[in-house]
Amino acid sequence: MTETVAAIIAAHRTGNLTPAQTVARSFVRIRAHDDPAIFISLRDEKEAIAEAERLMARRDAAELPLYGVPVAVKDNIDVLGLPTTAACPAFSYSPTRDATAVTRLRAAGAVIIGKTNLDQFATGLVGVRSPYGIPKNPVRGDLLPGGSSSGSAVAVAAGLVPLALGTDTAGSGRVPALLNNVIGLKPSLGMISTAGVIPACRTLDCVSIFSLTVDDAVTALAVMAGPDPADPFSRDRPLGDITPIPANLRLGVPREGQLIFFGDKAQETAYRQALRRFTALGAGIVEFDMEPFYETARLLYEGPWVAERYVAIRNLLASSPDAIHPVTRDIVAPGARLTAAETFSALYRLQGLRKIAERILTDFDAMVLPTMPTVYSTAQALADPVLLNSRLGTYTNFVNLLDLCALAVPASFRADGAPFGITLLAPAGHDALLAGIGRVFHADTLLPLGARGVMQPPLAPLPAPAAHDDIEISVAGAHMSGMALNGELRALSARLVETAVTAPDYRLYALDTVPPRPGMLRVEAGAGAAVELEIWSLSAAGFGKFVAAVPPPLSIGTVRLADGRNVKGFLVESAALDGARDISAFGGWRAYMAEAAAV
Repeated sequence: MTETVAAIIAAHRTGNLTPAQTVARSFVRIRAHDDPAIFISLRDEKEAIAEAERLMARRDAAELPLYGVPVAVKDNIDVLGLPTTAACPAFSYSPTRDATAVTRLRAAGAVIIGKTNLDQFATGLVGVRSPYGIPKNPVRGDLLPGGSSSGSAVAVAAGLVPLALGTDTAGSGRVPALLNNVIGLKPSLGMISTAGVIPACRTLDCVSIFSLTVDDAVTALAVMAGPDPADPFSRDRPLGDITPIPANLRLGVPREGQLIFFGDKAQETAYRQALRRFTALGAGIVEFDMEPFYETARLLYEGPWVAERYVAIRNLLASSPDAIHPVTRDIVAPGARLTAAETFSALYRLQGLRKIAERILTDFDAMVLPTMPTVYSTAQALADPVLLNSRLGTYTNFVNLLDLCALAVPASFRADGAPFGITLLAPAGHDALLAGIGRVFHADTLLPLGARGVMQPPLAPLPAPAAHDDIEISVAGAHMSGMALNGELRALSARLVETAVTAPDYRLYALDTVPPRPGMLRVEAGAGAAVELEIWSLSAAGFGKFVAAVPPPLSIGTVRLADGRNVKGFLVESAALDGARDISAFGGWRAYMAEAAAV
């Protein structure tokens, strides 16, 4: 069945289905689904079909990455020809151009179908704070649809469109994904332009993607990613190639006793089962201290970022406060009272927490958390709108404050029929790594797609890596995975290629440096020891930055591997080794540090 983006594009390219037929099918399904709370506005059907027909006439049509794919757009993102309301009728306006993200989707062959419902001004994780109604969860009708991108997630789960845009400031692209059994991709901040997006917290906002498969989400991300002069928060963060799961994948999980489920044993059990699935796929589990992440999450609504939400709607608050949803108004209005002193105090604390998080994140490749600690019904959320909403953000609120990327993936269905999902997280710039892990995990679950009971297609083979100017470098000490300086490589979007050992031509010494690091000295062939190391790949620009920061007495030279290959890597000046301990017998820095830690 042509439900996924990949299947739809393939059908269009072979002529088994036309874009006009696919677009018409979306409108038929919207009418048949009969939930007026999903879309706030729809395009004229004849106009959308005519656009799809014009696509077919293009000479390059078959080459378009989203050729004829119907897309829904959250109604805080501008679409030319449709009003932007942010789920507040009094705020509504007619944009004069598309948001940059929408422009790029159209250029790739996508056809916009309509604008979807949301928690007003993208404030909420519940999906019930809108004067346009509450979309019904198509997976289990009594459950929340999730917010703030409620309409977009429901539209994908119900099969109305295969792809939809949301936004994600504090979890709005991930919580609805779990509740609707779909993929929720929250890219690195700045990767997708927010020009033409109504701000919630402008320094934290990002456009997110809902789809049925990870590959579909990555296709859309690749189309929209890229710097934009119209957005001062835009960053040049290339997506990179999606690669297989690393052979030595390490996933971080909170220490025993630190996980929060608010008494929901079914949710806890589902998470434990997901971790077992990861270990069966070959991943190693590394425990870490979750408390700094919880503290960061509390800053979002207890700190000055509430003032950012206030700035976005302060004029409407002053002129027509009753036009704003009462819960939204109660959350945002206190932002007017925050002082500059409080703001700087919170920024200082956040910077400290970021440094702590950076150190923690060097111990593993990605973090894996429950997307939500528990699930609630719509009735429960309406009865207690603030507390329950806050609970849903337990594992999402800290992410953008710490500049992480995230991928929410369905994991299972609980015994009560509620969906469960996990979220993979990594430092900004590691979106491709998360996609590579998430696509294999999702395929392994064999879960149906969304709410229509359509089974997953076989996992497509990864395309051959694009030609890059990447340069490989070997590291044998503090820059290795899990070591003190590994974050320097990750900050440059370096990719771990393999582990290896040198030829027995080297001596390894413990240097008196802070942090501790070794020096590797080349000696006569065969007169030394084989040293364990890792090989990482960096862009030419990243390699240049990395090498320029290498401090004496270390330098970058040519390292000979046991298999005869030569690779660039760290070496040490012999003059600096007077009095240094020879640790060659350990076979590598990791073994030496393990013994030192045990003493």
